[in-house]
Amino acid sequence: MSVILMQLFNGISLGSILLLVALGLAITFGQMNIINMAHGEFIMIGAYTTYVLQQVFQQQFPDAFGTYFLLAIPVAFLVAAFIGLLMEKTIVKFLYERPSDSLLATWGVSLILQQTARSIFGAPNVAVAAPEWLNGGLSLAGMTFPYKRLFILGLVLLSVLFLFIYLYRTNSGRRMKAVTMNREMASCLGVSTRKVDSTAFAIGSGLAGIAGCSLTLLGSIGPTLGTAYIVDAFMIVVLGGVGKLKGTILAGVMLGIFSTFVEFSTSATIAKMIVFAVIILFLQWKPTGFAGVRVRALD
Repeated sequence: MSVILMQLFNGISLGSILLLVALGLAITFGQMNIINMAHGEFIMIGAYTTYVLQQVFQQQFPDAFGTYFLLAIPVAFLVAAFIGLLMEKTIVKFLYERPSDSLLATWGVSLILQQTARSIFGAPNVAVAAPEWLNGGLSLAGMTFPYKRLFILGLVLLSVLFLFIYLYRTNSGRRMKAVTMNREMASCLGVSTRKVDSTAFAIGSGLAGIAGCSLTLLGSIGPTLGTAYIVDAFMIVVLGGVGKLKGTILAGVMLGIFSTFVEFSTSATIAKMIVFAVIILFLQWKPTGFAGVRVRALD
């Protein structure tokens, strides 16, 4: 039973990390139908922002080093959101309704951002030291739950709560949902779709920055940090239903748990093959994903 419970915790933990990575992509892909291949690089930007803050606190504010990570979360969001907004204004806004061109253009941007990171921080991976209060774990019923994983779980819950409040309780969020459901009708009713698109891209990029900040707790970071997560992020968005927050949450958690249990029974390579096969079969049966709904565009 303890092994099953630990695997369940590991699955939820992995699912929460994948969900945090996919949340931003769910907004940009679902909102604007833009295939953003540079999404992984915004994760990298958030991670390096955390690294820079760590260096600043170590040199300038050593007595307050334990608080740097709490500051790094909103700073990573703002830095990634700003760069995402700049990218949307200069490149992405010319590629709406051109998904193939957006794929190639954002892939080129991802290469540029990776090389920029190598030029500034170097090619080798760098380590980010976690605050002392995140070391160790919670012992319960003979099992140990790492504080770092528990903190990431809490951060994911806060991010989901932020998105829920924004989308369902603010006028800007409601306009974003309206554009996602029917762009032409929302435009006819006076909604500035271009402004909504810019806001959505900035928020999606900022959430990727938070994901990068959280990933610094799990290991070293490098210019290609986000590349390892971009495929899983797209899988979660498509599996959950494009543009559907509830479906993305469900898909992230289920994918994490299923992958963990399959990998525990087999190996990492075979588990990846099985997960891909199951997802392909599921999408053959339900192409719109867990929470997808039929709209006029599908007819």
